[in-house]
Amino acid sequence: MTTTSSAALTDGPVYRGSSLELVGLRMAYGDVDVLRGVDIAVPAGSTTCVIGPSGSGKSTMLRGVNRLHEPQGGDVLLDGESALQLKPDVLRRRIGLVFQHFNLFPDHTALENVALALRKVKGMSKADARELAAARLAEVGLAERAGHRPRDLSGGQQQRVAIARALALEPEVMLFDEVTSALDPELVKGVLTLMATLGQRGMTMVVVTHEMGFAGKAADQVVFMDEGKVVEAGDPAQLFSDPASPRLRRFLSEVL
Repeated sequence: MTTTSSAALTDGPVYRGSSLELVGLRMAYGDVDVLRGVDIAVPAGSTTCVIGPSGSGKSTMLRGVNRLHEPQGGDVLLDGESALQLKPDVLRRRIGLVFQHFNLFPDHTALENVALALRKVKGMSKADARELAAARLAEVGLAERAGHRPRDLSGGQQQRVAIARALALEPEVMLFDEVTSALDPELVKGVLTLMATLGQRGMTMVVVTHEMGFAGKAADQVVFMDEGKVVEAGDPAQLFSDPASPRLRRFLSEVL
């Protein structure tokens, strides 16, 4: 992330990040319980990183928050309002989700992928949408790739297009599912800078990640999940330096 792009993002409009709270959230796939009563409180304008072993329910939790998979119990409160009572399309305008996979339209350029979302969801004119899309692509380091289709972009570049598309909609909460997993190592710092700047502008973020350095630097709160439950949550420095639970200590000994 260049100084110029960070400054441009800082100078942009302020987000009205909303609080997000998961209350006893339960989810299942068939007879398999994936979430077993998850409680997480994310204050408005803060960043929560969710860590844990594969299969612990982290990604399923994000899908439940965004209503891509309906919870079987509990609630999701967005700014104090039950998200489960909102129409899914309305909810997804307020809560953005960036997946591990990019889900870009293959026959559209990077610029068109971002602009299309702005036109369809926010009703912007074609010219205004393209202008804002170009600015967002520049902020994630893809100004020179705006005219390229997904097949002509690397996996990391495609992921950054997906991030730019989600951020352009200016949601109240952003959910990120392993967004650094497809990035080359030198690009991770740029994403961290981008997300830190978003936090300064009031974005509320929940980030599922296996990058412990990412969690330590970007998060106001770290949540450790295992077997569909929250085992431990708290300040990143405290959590990483002096974990209270034996399960978290074992996990950190294997990944750090």
